[in-house]
Amino acid sequence: MTHEHVPGMDLDNGVRIPQLGYGVFQIPPESTQEAVEGALEAGYRHIDTAAAYQNEAAVGAAVAASGIAREDLFITTKLRNGDQGRARAAFEESRAALGLDRVDLYLIHWPVPSQGLFLQAWRDLEQIYSDGLARAIGVSNFLPEHLDELIHAAAVPPVVNQIELHPTFQQRALADASRRHGMAVEAYSPLGQSEDLENSAVIEISLRHGATPAQVVLAWQLASGNIAIPKTATPARMRENLASVSVELTPRDMEQINELDAGRRLGADPATASFSQY
Repeated sequence: MTHEHVPGMDLDNGVRIPQLGYGVFQIPPESTQEAVEGALEAGYRHIDTAAAYQNEAAVGAAVAASGIAREDLFITTKLRNGDQGRARAAFEESRAALGLDRVDLYLIHWPVPSQGLFLQAWRDLEQIYSDGLARAIGVSNFLPEHLDELIHAAAVPPVVNQIELHPTFQQRALADASRRHGMAVEAYSPLGQSEDLENSAVIEISLRHGATPAQVVLAWQLASGNIAIPKTATPARMRENLASVSVELTPRDMEQINELDAGRRLGADPATASFSQY
């Protein structure tokens, strides 16, 4: 499986994003360069990091060492919650850590409504976009009420909402609201932190297709029109996840997985989350 096989999606501003990426959440900084180098070697071209992960520099080192042309890579990073009042300076710190002239996608990591700063942060992101330092800008973990407030005030609309989304937590209303606003839906924890892979329906479908449960869930994500960013530090699983692009689910398979939604959130609730990420 090579990167040419990974489908792409056109964001609302015309920027093309690989639909399957590689996430580095919770990968220790000292292990990140090796992991990202392995992911790039396996065929990934979309890498997702964040200031809060404290591994941007290692991602940048892996990109520099890869020899892959910059235009063939898609690099995402995110604004720390505690930096919403200084988003431009925080972005420059991330850009320097990554060693990049520009990033492909820059996201506000969480709305943190209790701070009341995400609109101020968005104005800084709009300037970053206008200056050509980010090819696209968006948000993460924004609920419908946060999206409505942002869209009402925005001069440049966000093109991505990255949210927790997996078979047992599908957030359909939020995904639909994001798409109505012209935003692509990007799934983090796309495998339900591996817990959804033990579901009997997922296992049954995987046996029918001669695929692994992870491949089935990622194929469901892609067929649902989501961007997915699974995380693993194991090279064999990197390749396994990437091979999900060749798994073709039937309408019945899709229906079976759609029926697994149980409202089972694994992460923080964006309505109340207020951590600084420092």
